[in-house]
Amino acid sequence: MESWADGRLKQQLVIMAGEEINEDYPVEIHEYLSTFENSIGAVDEMLKTMMSVSRNELLQKLDPLEQAKVDLVSAYTLNSMFWVYLATQGVNPKEHPVKQELERIRVYMNRVKEITDKKKAGKLDRGAASRFVKNALWEPKPKNASKVANKGKSKN
Repeated sequence: MESWADGRLKQQLVIMAGEEINEDYPVEIHEYLSTFENSIGAVDEMLKTMMSVSRNELLQKLDPLEQAKVDLVSAYTLNSMFWVYLATQGVNPKEHPVKQELERIRVYMNRVKEITDKKKAGKLDRGAASRFVKNALWEPKPKNASKVANKGKSKN
């Protein structure tokens, strides 16, 4: 366990490094809060990018499967952000209907993934496969064919 003096020293080193710490929270969580702040900034930038193009314009450029992916990711993202909001408000999100909604979206995401995987899977040409296997297998020559071939050779 870190002493108060050690924590204060770390706080002073961070301040000297150019980052100011608010003393309203423990020094130990400063790194986590900085990472969280950077993540929020990244989400904000992505949302600005998404919102800069109208939904209709975006969806017109995509095939139906890609449209479904965009809709599912958007719904999952919004519900995840609501999950975090509930947690910050002291509400247990595991006991809130948002948990069932996230699970429902996850099921649909898995369905879309299965469809995508089936599209990517190669189609089997049964005729070509059977010819390939038939020609690749060794077939013994009939006994009569070798005797006939030898008789023809011995006469010369």
